[in-house]
Amino acid sequence: MTSLIDVIFLLLLFFMLTSTFSKYSEVELMNAASGNGRENKQMLFVSLGEDSLMLNAQNVDMSLIAGLVEAQPNDGSGHLVLINLGEETSSQRLVDLLTSLRVVKDLQTMILS
Repeated sequence: MTSLIDVIFLLLLFFMLTSTFSKYSEVELMNAASGNGRENKQMLFVSLGEDSLMLNAQNVDMSLIAGLVEAQPNDGSGHLVLINLGEETSSQRLVDLLTSLRVVKDLQTMILS
């Protein structure tokens, strides 16, 4: 007959070995700020649909969007990206876009609904 502590130990060992402890990627979200400071940033408009992505009314690829945003001229204060979501856009698609844009320096995003 098996003792209860052996069964508990085996269950604990099983769950420890089968579970994953991976760290999920994090997306930084900022609170809305007051109106000052926005007028100095270069505004870019991104329209995000389930199957489409447009930057300033030009179709772009998700893997190229960070480079295209960085290539846009600015006065050194950074960019402000206004993201317009389509009705059928999934939240995962938005997270993918925000993850792609994370590498751009001095970038502020604002999601429009």
